[in-house]
Amino acid sequence: MRFALFGDIHANLEALEAVLADAAGQGVTHHVCLGDIVGYNADPVACLEKVRAMGCPVVKGNHDDDASNNRSLETLSPVAAAAMEWTRQQLDDEQKQWLRKLRMVRQIEDFTVVHSTLDQPANWGYVFNTYDAMANFPFQYTQVCFHGHTHKPKVFVKSAQIATVPADTVTIEPGMKYFINAGSVGQPRDGDWRACYAIYDPALRLVVFRRVEYDIAKAQEKILAAGLPERLAERLAEGA
Repeated sequence: MRFALFGDIHANLEALEAVLADAAGQGVTHHVCLGDIVGYNADPVACLEKVRAMGCPVVKGNHDDDASNNRSLETLSPVAAAAMEWTRQQLDDEQKQWLRKLRMVRQIEDFTVVHSTLDQPANWGYVFNTYDAMANFPFQYTQVCFHGHTHKPKVFVKSAQIATVPADTVTIEPGMKYFINAGSVGQPRDGDWRACYAIYDPALRLVVFRRVEYDIAKAQEKILAAGLPERLAERLAEGA
């Protein structure tokens, strides 16, 4: 089995389709979505329905949560709030119900997936550094856990201490735990505009990160045509 771990799609259909095509070319046999299917970009319905049609395991992201209810958006930035209000208008009741029912944490084969953190997944905490990761590991009962939320690929490794290793090709070593951010499909924030996802091969004990070019101009045009904030189109090209 070869698993494609992908998340933070954020309604970017062009990026999602490019990632799925790349994964097929890499011999992926199974897919797992790490949440935040919707939000920010212009194709929430198309992305949601594509993921649903795949029938793969999915965990809930904070934007999936916000889009599926009517709670106040006052804690969001003005740009994010405007995009979320628009997203709510695009989704029908059945689609919102599907998002509401998504689980926060799932175990698949020998690994775990969550959108944010394992200690308090519904609080949507961010793991940017080893200090942030420290609170997560006591709640990680599998050797490997994949997550998203920060939009930045990163690998935290716990042995005697917690360290980071490059998000490139990672060999899963005995006696260690790995908390792995698979990056973002639809809105990377690590300075690289290309869509990012990870492939996990349990038999080889190997995780490989992939960067995929997509039709960014088309995605930007859709954002502007939908009347969404111009900043959302600009940041795609910046990888920020």
